[in-house]
Amino acid sequence: MIDTAEMYADGASEALVGEAIAGLREQVFLVSKAYPHHASADALPRACEASLKRLGTDRLDLYLLHWRGRVPLAETVEAMERLVDSGKILRWGVSNLDADDMAELVEVGGAACQTDQILYNLTRRGPEHDLIPWLAARRMPVMAYSPVEQGRLLDHAGLRRIAEDRGTTPAQVALAWLLGKGVIAIPKAGSAAHVRENRAAADLELTTEERAALDAAFPAPRGPVPLEML
Repeated sequence: MIDTAEMYADGASEALVGEAIAGLREQVFLVSKAYPHHASADALPRACEASLKRLGTDRLDLYLLHWRGRVPLAETVEAMERLVDSGKILRWGVSNLDADDMAELVEVGGAACQTDQILYNLTRRGPEHDLIPWLAARRMPVMAYSPVEQGRLLDHAGLRRIAEDRGTTPAQVALAWLLGKGVIAIPKAGSAAHVRENRAAADLELTTEERAALDAAFPAPRGPVPLEML
């Protein structure tokens, strides 16, 4: 899975991804995201076509609304479904929508939404109170961006202690915690070695004691917390 967006570097990220996957398209699950002001019936097809051109492909495996803007959700849903019908995208979803937004999305015809990509990590556990249970009840997977809090998690003493005891890295422990919850984590990587380090987290199974230690160090929310964004 490779996640990008038209917003990242004003499209240069998509162009770079397109260069990287040239000749390898069938091996990649490709995700991109559209600006909220491109979420209308007229603008979304054009935004999607521009992303496809930069990516050098004829379809996206998953296309997301980057966050909610002024365009009515019903209009965005209809535009996404038309893109599915045209074969330009195979699936669609959203990003940065909280539980009330998701409920509205379904009410206006968005039951085909495949995922909600959200800020979720050990220090951002607010979605566990209401949003994640809501998604789980509807079998919508969670995608977690910034799973190591843009690197800020890596110096946490409790996380480092567990990593040292296991002979692994703090980033791998943080990723393993998410993966163990059935979450799709999308960590950033700046080198091939970084990719391999992230990949190794999928083979790390945390013990009950380690998860309890992480819960103590990073407490779960006791009540509703508005969805945070980066």
